[in-house]
Amino acid sequence: MAFNIPQGWKAVIGLEIHAQLATQSKMFSSDSTQFGSMDNQNVSPVSLGMPGALPVINKKAVEYSVKAGLALGCKIRDSSVFARKHYFYPDLAKGYQISQYDLPICYDGTIEFLVDGKKKQVNIQRAHMEEDAGKSIHDGAQSLINYNRSSVPLLEIVSGPDMTLPAEAAEYTRTIRSILQYLEVCDGNLEEGSLRCDCNVSVMKDSETEFRTRVEIKNINSFRFIEKAIEFEILRQIDVYEDGGKIVQETRLFDSAKNKTFSMRGKEEAKDYRYFRDPDLLPVKLDETWIANIKKNLPELPIQKAKRFQDEFGLPEYDALVLTQDKKMADYFEAVVDKCKHPKPASNWIMGELLRSLNEEKLEFDQNPISADNLADLVSSIEDQTISGKMGKTVFIEMWKTKKSPKVIIADQGMSQITDPTTVEKVVLEVIKANPGQVEQYKSGKNKLFGFFVGQVMKVSQGQANPDLVNEMLKKHLDS
Repeated sequence: MAFNIPQGWKAVIGLEIHAQLATQSKMFSSDSTQFGSMDNQNVSPVSLGMPGALPVINKKAVEYSVKAGLALGCKIRDSSVFARKHYFYPDLAKGYQISQYDLPICYDGTIEFLVDGKKKQVNIQRAHMEEDAGKSIHDGAQSLINYNRSSVPLLEIVSGPDMTLPAEAAEYTRTIRSILQYLEVCDGNLEEGSLRCDCNVSVMKDSETEFRTRVEIKNINSFRFIEKAIEFEILRQIDVYEDGGKIVQETRLFDSAKNKTFSMRGKEEAKDYRYFRDPDLLPVKLDETWIANIKKNLPELPIQKAKRFQDEFGLPEYDALVLTQDKKMADYFEAVVDKCKHPKPASNWIMGELLRSLNEEKLEFDQNPISADNLADLVSSIEDQTISGKMGKTVFIEMWKTKKSPKVIIADQGMSQITDPTTVEKVVLEVIKANPGQVEQYKSGKNKLFGFFVGQVMKVSQGQANPDLVNEMLKKHLDS
């Protein structure tokens, strides 16, 4: 159901996406970034900010940041600096976070994506490197801190306030995630926190030109929750204004069970963080040739792949965009087509039965139990009329359950389609002879009975008669 903003109002939405860079070690130390380690196993004096410990910049994190910036259409700064962002919170061992402020490594980018078939363009104000904080774990009356995530490298991607609908924010996040996954600089795992989103939301009257007070909704880790949280917040703010109240600048959290946001803490201004350049870290100087080489070796990105799928395989734009949202799915589609040579039927099966089954069982695409070779064989079996499309769905279900090849399933269950015209005609004549009353009614003008005859032929042939031949033979004998 489409979300409608109350008449006379409009929303202003900007997002801050925190993407964990897929490096083996942390931003400023050799500590492991492995997810799921024992509590406080991946720590050292550097990541804990012990006195005398000095940070050293992770070159791979810089490379991944430049890669992402280029793919997002950003300009790359040849000299960027790290700053200290000061705030007190137990999961921040140093009492400050190393981030970038006035001179971020990437800035001034643009991306395009489709929302309900319409193109939307969003500006990327900046993408800067920073370190993650630890994780607070609240257990009854006590709170524990796990510092494994402390100093894990992040790229914070900050959009302009260019979105007006919750669906645009969700699609923007999907697009960013897809680009980062294609680059292999972030795995985009929302459940593990590899990709987190802060949503900045405000509302204003249609006639107004100045933004009103914005609220930040922190750390949302689901595309659906991004949409739901923003929807709630827009309506909440409008209700406050219409009741004569004021919106307070604050950080809020989203409760997915109650489908509402609630206040977490007051939101600081930039000046409250007392940014200053980190004296322990030299500026990041980038060579133009090095940047050009990274740009030259960028992989094919989702929008480019979608265009190629349309040109090379003749797919509709919608199919191409859906198939290229996930790199694993795009690669799978190409592997299927490479074997079966039927692009559109392959697209239909992936976008239809396969995605539906994955969604029903809440599986990621790489957990798909049906190999590309097996799906290609299924598509080929239908296209060469070995089995019908209806049989194909039965075979697909069995493939999903057993991981068997369609050829084995078809052979074991005797499902091969009858394509011999003489055999099909014989069955058709048997059905006509067995139903003289219905034949008489059909010939007197009750054309809807044609479906009855089709059903009877399929029943006698145990669903194996070729549907096109069945129709052809029935018309030949009933309409004569």
